[in-house]
Amino acid sequence: MAKSSSIKRLKFCNFKLDALLEITNAINENLSVDKLLETYEHILLDELKIGKVLVFAKSDKWEIMLKSGLKKDDITGIDIEKDLSEHEEITGTSSSDNKFLSAFDFIIPVYHDINAIAYVLIGDVDEEKEGVSPTIKHLRFIQTLTNIIFVAVENKRLYEENLKQERIKKEMELASRMQSMLVPDTDLFPKNKDIFITSFYLPHFDVGGDYFDFEQLSDSQYFFCVADVSGKGISAALLMSNFQASLKAYLTTGIKLPELVRLLNIRVVDSAQGEKFITFFAGKYNSVTRELRYINAGHNPPLLYDKKIKKLTELKEGCPGIGMLDEIPFINEGIRILENSSKLICFTDGLAELENNNNEEIGLAELEKCMINNESVDKNFECLKKSLNLKKGNPALFDDITILGIDFL
Repeated sequence: MAKSSSIKRLKFCNFKLDALLEITNAINENLSVDKLLETYEHILLDELKIGKVLVFAKSDKWEIMLKSGLKKDDITGIDIEKDLSEHEEITGTSSSDNKFLSAFDFIIPVYHDINAIAYVLIGDVDEEKEGVSPTIKHLRFIQTLTNIIFVAVENKRLYEENLKQERIKKEMELASRMQSMLVPDTDLFPKNKDIFITSFYLPHFDVGGDYFDFEQLSDSQYFFCVADVSGKGISAALLMSNFQASLKAYLTTGIKLPELVRLLNIRVVDSAQGEKFITFFAGKYNSVTRELRYINAGHNPPLLYDKKIKKLTELKEGCPGIGMLDEIPFINEGIRILENSSKLICFTDGLAELENNNNEEIGLAELEKCMINNESVDKNFECLKKSLNLKKGNPALFDDITILGIDFL
């Protein structure tokens, strides 16, 4: 009898070594998660002759990683938090009040450091079947085996997640570099006897959905615009890049503003498929006639200030946002003759919706406070940046901020 017992112990020791070697080789060969689980299942079912196996494992959330010998209805009533999380040691199910646990014989919790990473439920333990039986004295081995497997599975998940994050980081860096090339250089904006243009741009993320631009169409004709894509991130930046390319192409044709808006709407509808839209303000200024034409397509109304009569006006004439509708039902073009020296400040809603600590919107109030004077727009910008702390790292900033300022001299 003693000899037979020793042979059994030796046989099981050899089995455990073989099983651990098989698992270790599978991990070292960097097999897929499916292959690792297939190896694990083979050891439990074919070698240990376990009739029922249910394994819950946790990565981001708890999920069933292995199920064998069970019907769907056998597991519907098992609640991990309620039925399993209290078990820190291997436990029989005979004392459980949950009838769904009665299909199993043992609950085997598996911890890594101090955190539960898996729960193994086994049933139909048959001592008479051929092979080494998983009696209670061998449950620790199943626990150890499960720990090795699911730590490896989690490590693979984290490694793949890190690779994914690294790819995303590189894509973001590339997108950021590409977008920075599309942001116009304020130093190249005209600063002459007729007009002075400056800007301020602060993306909330590495890439953003705000856009501003300027083009000198002739000696006396100037075009300028500000736009904002709904949403943030790469998709917003890609749509805006496409929008900018279309805008640049249309401007070379001497197009009028209403037709420009109509064609841009067609392009955005085709590109965004109804998932995003763009608010857009575009203006044309003739420095000889001092005529300002503009269209506000659902954008925050820019502020026009007449320095002589001290009057502040919002520029609202226009139409719905670009891409909101398949066809824009109306496009109204605003026209102003700037009889006196004036200044215009255009901005996106990152500024308009800026709040203080009491959740009160203060962006426009501060803009008006800094703007109602005879100072130039670049001086107004310095005032605004100081009063609102417009810089990276300010926790109150939750969106891209773009400001375009023009002095009509």
